[in-house]
Amino acid sequence: ASVLGGVRPSKGSSSHYGGDMFVEVQRYARIAVELARGEHFDVIHAHDWMTFAAGMAVARVTGKPLVVHIHSTEFDRSGEHVNQRIYEIEREGVHFAQKVIAVSHFTKNILLARYAVTPEKVEVVYNAIDLNGDNKIVIPPNIRTDEKIILFLGRITMQKGPEYFLLAAKKVLEFEKNVRFVMAGSGDMTRRSIELAAELGIGQKVVFTGFLRGDDVARIFKMADLYVMPSVSEPFGIAPLEALSHDVPVLISKQSGVSEILTHVLKVDFWDINEMANKIIAVLRHPPLQATLREHGNFEIQKLTWKDSAQTCVGVYGQAMSLRGGCG
Repeated sequence: ASVLGGVRPSKGSSSHYGGDMFVEVQRYARIAVELARGEHFDVIHAHDWMTFAAGMAVARVTGKPLVVHIHSTEFDRSGEHVNQRIYEIEREGVHFAQKVIAVSHFTKNILLARYAVTPEKVEVVYNAIDLNGDNKIVIPPNIRTDEKIILFLGRITMQKGPEYFLLAAKKVLEFEKNVRFVMAGSGDMTRRSIELAAELGIGQKVVFTGFLRGDDVARIFKMADLYVMPSVSEPFGIAPLEALSHDVPVLISKQSGVSEILTHVLKVDFWDINEMANKIIAVLRHPPLQATLREHGNFEIQKLTWKDSAQTCVGVYGQAMSLRGGCG
């Protein structure tokens, strides 16, 4: 099947979406309809709420089936303080579509509970990771350190739980002094996180790198002794897979989709800062535990491939076409 798909939206907090964003969403929908008139395709595949209006508009004009792909919901991005307009767009999209793809059962359950989608309509297709080479990165001498490095890498937003990372860091530093906590990323909670580190009296032990890309990401992974993802609500979470591909052991929140498919990682409820600290300390104090997590975690991600995910999506396209009466 050939697919008409939209662009992936940015993943910032919905509180930053102004009126112009909704205007652009409608403009994109009009352009998509005009482009679709001159193309032959079998299925429309729309990713997240910014493309739902376009997907629905093209489906109405062409009669082709619509598959919507949920990478994140408004409840993930904003907690209980949802943008009602975005929620309504998401709800309309998942009910209009013939099939819905969710990136985890965690996300599927949100769709069932919050959007009243029927279970048989939603298919779970996990994300994967590209494994390129052995990821051997040479670290320049000037950034070597004898301190243990605990890494947070991701958007510094409410969804990612940066405050829980810092609260756990405070507890770790009461028992382990030779540790530095690195927060790599940017977001609307960056300033508050810097202030919180200072308030907790650990500012000198926390490094904020800002947004990283390319070789800088590989370099920071190479330095890390443990990667921590304390997300409050994470539909999937590819960063832990990237960490494992760089031989970094992982501690993730149970409130994440990726926790469904990873066995050889440490898991904790995002709010349980005592247990989070205990598990960080265990990795720091017990090299055999760290080595085991590295070895088994790296083996696990070998089984996750984009090819398999894509093949599952193709199967969903077939289901959508049969529900629409064999479009093509």
